[in-house]
Amino acid sequence: MAGFRDLIVWQKAHQLALVAYRITANFPPSEQFALRDQIRRAAASVPANIAEGKGRETDRAFAHFLDVARGSVAEAQALVLLARDLHYISSENAEAFLAHAEEVAKMVAALSTRCRKTT
Repeated sequence: MAGFRDLIVWQKAHQLALVAYRITANFPPSEQFALRDQIRRAAASVPANIAEGKGRETDRAFAHFLDVARGSVAEAQALVLLARDLHYISSENAEAFLAHAEEVAKMVAALSTRCRKTT
């Protein structure tokens, strides 16, 4: 049985989290423990929930964690938009993150649908 690291969706989600850390590295000091950390937590939650779900016993449980991961993608997207509008993140970095996040969200949704069909 393949582990979570073998899942393309986990690999892409892991890359998304790394991008979140990179684009938030130069936030102003006043945001170091607020918006910056919230973006990082939301982005890191995506691969973490995929991994946790993959470690569960049933496809139904996996699907639940995929739903949580999808919610975390949406949270990260909303926060990156806020950071962009506050001029903490360039428009280019924000758009690249949002496009990557959308790809991950679609992959997570598709996998969740497949898991639910097998239960």
